[in-house]
Amino acid sequence: MHLYIHIPFCRQACHYCDFHFSTSLKVKDEMVNAICQEIKLQKKYLQDKNLSTIYFGGGTPSLLEEKDLALIFETIHRHYQVIDGAEITLEANPDDLNLEKLRSFKRFGINRLSIGIQSFNENHLKKINRIHTAQEAETCVKLSQDVGIHNLTIDLIYAIPSDSHAIFENDLAKATALNLNHISAYCLTIEPKTVFGKWLKQGKIEVINDEFASQQFEMLVNHLASNGFEQYEISNFARNNQYARHNTSYWKQEEYLGIGPSAHSFNHLSRQYNVANNAQYLKALSTEQIPATTEILTKEDRINEYLLTGLRTKWGCELKKLNQLLENDFLEFNQDILKNQFSEGFLWIENDTLLITEKGKLFVDRIASDLFF
Repeated sequence: MHLYIHIPFCRQACHYCDFHFSTSLKVKDEMVNAICQEIKLQKKYLQDKNLSTIYFGGGTPSLLEEKDLALIFETIHRHYQVIDGAEITLEANPDDLNLEKLRSFKRFGINRLSIGIQSFNENHLKKINRIHTAQEAETCVKLSQDVGIHNLTIDLIYAIPSDSHAIFENDLAKATALNLNHISAYCLTIEPKTVFGKWLKQGKIEVINDEFASQQFEMLVNHLASNGFEQYEISNFARNNQYARHNTSYWKQEEYLGIGPSAHSFNHLSRQYNVANNAQYLKALSTEQIPATTEILTKEDRINEYLLTGLRTKWGCELKKLNQLLENDFLEFNQDILKNQFSEGFLWIENDTLLITEKGKLFVDRIASDLFF
């Protein structure tokens, strides 16, 4: 099974980010204790106590000190069995990564880092309000490799407004020169409750240009393919089959437990949502209450989630599973919509699996939603 731990703190807010976090670290120690308390209280959520992946997300988990990680890992090991070879990932910002911290991560068994680089260009980093420098972005990867953490992925953002594609071309060149086996790349989106969202409403910035974004997406796919990367999910690329095992568990709809403010859990029959408020989370855990809302998934919910996640991946959606979830023949039931999507060249079928085409990857969320019940 799989365990996700949300660390809801950042040094400062990136202008594009709408994840749950606080820039105040005053309650960090209290939060770590509450997270450990929730791990204890939630120990019965997953029937299988053998963890094959652990993922520290956020926020900025690399803000955690050695004492914080020691307490969290001690609690995990007390209630779960971490299998040999488990993937243990921690999201990190380049400015947090130094030799001492990296060695500490390795001592705790953290064997995979997801580093939020976003860009190797100073102006773009300032534009999106990142703390680290372009030089730190390159240095931290090499330092991690020197310490012996070779299972690395970096995040890039494309479609950051620019006069040309030159900056993104340079980002791609620098990324592929770092001898990585995994890269994630996400289109810049402007969410309402972010700084960019407020600026858009005030007319200080313009909406993201769809054509510009599409061009950079195609550049991304082509450049990484030419450097041996397989696009196994719309935003994720791997060499040598180094897929992100934890994230792949989401896309394949395996069970997972989410711990921390705003974290989600899934057990096939229901989805559980923790409150996205640090104060409310801490108050609830102080009285040994789990601050979560449970949603029982309907047949339609389960089909829609499978379509939304499965079509984004190279594994697609198995028709046998769709038929089982629908309790009907999926192809026949959706023949009119599917006929249009097949004729448009967005979908195809191979080995009894519904798959997205290269053309369809640009519109995958819309294609999936057209099939929703």
